[in-house]
Amino acid sequence: MYDVIIIGAGTAGIAAYKEALKHTNNLLIINDGPWDTTCARVGCMPSKVLISSANRAHEMQNLNGLGIRAKVEMDTSQVMQHVQQLRDRFTRATLKDVDLWPSEHKISGRAEFINHNTIQVNGTHYQAKYFILAVGSTPVIDETLKDKLGENLISSDDIFELKQLPQSLAVIGSGVIAIELAQAMHRLGVQTDIFARSRKVGTLTSSHLQTQAQEILSQELNFHFETLPQSYKKTAKGVEITFVENSQNHTLTVDYVLFATGRKSLLTTLKLENIDPQYSDLKNIKIDPLTKQMKDLAIYIVGDAHTTTPIQHEAAHAGRSAIQHCFEQSSADVLSPLTPIGIVFSSPQMASVGQNTKQLEVSDIAFVTGFADYTKQGRTIVNAQNQGAIEIYIDIKTRKILGAEFFTYAAEHLAHLLAWLIDEGASVDDALEKPFYHPTIEEGLRTALKHARRQLSLS
Repeated sequence: MYDVIIIGAGTAGIAAYKEALKHTNNLLIINDGPWDTTCARVGCMPSKVLISSANRAHEMQNLNGLGIRAKVEMDTSQVMQHVQQLRDRFTRATLKDVDLWPSEHKISGRAEFINHNTIQVNGTHYQAKYFILAVGSTPVIDETLKDKLGENLISSDDIFELKQLPQSLAVIGSGVIAIELAQAMHRLGVQTDIFARSRKVGTLTSSHLQTQAQEILSQELNFHFETLPQSYKKTAKGVEITFVENSQNHTLTVDYVLFATGRKSLLTTLKLENIDPQYSDLKNIKIDPLTKQMKDLAIYIVGDAHTTTPIQHEAAHAGRSAIQHCFEQSSADVLSPLTPIGIVFSSPQMASVGQNTKQLEVSDIAFVTGFADYTKQGRTIVNAQNQGAIEIYIDIKTRKILGAEFFTYAAEHLAHLLAWLIDEGASVDDALEKPFYHPTIEEGLRTALKHARRQLSLS
């Protein structure tokens, strides 16, 4: 019997394996598929390569705000090769690390539970005191439509395998992945249409920032809000899509249809129902939000196999924490959750840290909202990037920073600063004692914090 068996070698599984080595060599990690991570192969990294190329192309063609006029001739024929070359570089680094692991520690194959402490892989049974389930997720795809459209229907995984940029693309969805990929493709010259079930874009819960995001992104991107295709037909020219918008019938032909409506857990591949029949429905799985332990079983589920925050650093933290709980029965102090932070790499970027508007509005916490308008912020005007705004939420009673939402350029950096302050339990007064260099976009944080402090003085 092994001390621990880890199923899945993505970010969470790798972190769990490295942490487990500190406690035992009597362990096993099992993986079905490539021994790299979703982040490196089809997620964070290749998408950011694509977005970086797209944003540079956009900047070169939009220089008027900087007092510059230029004639730019773009050649995007090598973009996908560039994405794939860097993607392969990132995955090689992970695979090189995995290759150094002892062969007796790893098995390739699909694991299935026989009971609560026994699994089967490639026809052989293995038992363990603890199991870490880090099987990850896969894009949601309409299998019936896939049979109908074949290679013309792609997922957010498939898009990075294209040899060349398409001429046209229909994106189904308006969440994080959909917005990032649609805007990148548009900026690289791909005729892109976005079909959205609702009017929401990205992850912003602030009604004011959400409205701004819809309006600003719609100036660039071709959204079909509250509209989904009625039919798809494969033709010699690609995929013919019919839809109704503003009570009018429309037909659109595109090279590819990109389904970007979310991801689903791969826990369904593990036959958890053999542990308990109720687990045939993943909604019946009860997991401790702190330890990630599955009910009273010696089974932990980490990473995006079961989470509302499918984020790389969260997955790694959960993998390490689960192992600590197995071997050390760590206290809540050790296993304390990270300050939530989420970033959408659109342009302008969206981000949230700590508690967002939606969470605070249903809580019992009385708070004020500090606001900064980034259309008027000095440095963003200088950079010709003066769009959007930020909101910072302050507890009226304790004056502590509760959270923030951002829709502005460089939100990824502003969000980190606020997350670190929240992590330290900083108050609005503590934050305003920090240095703010002039002229920088960080000064907008000071504007929002001062706005909140003025409201506190009146409350």
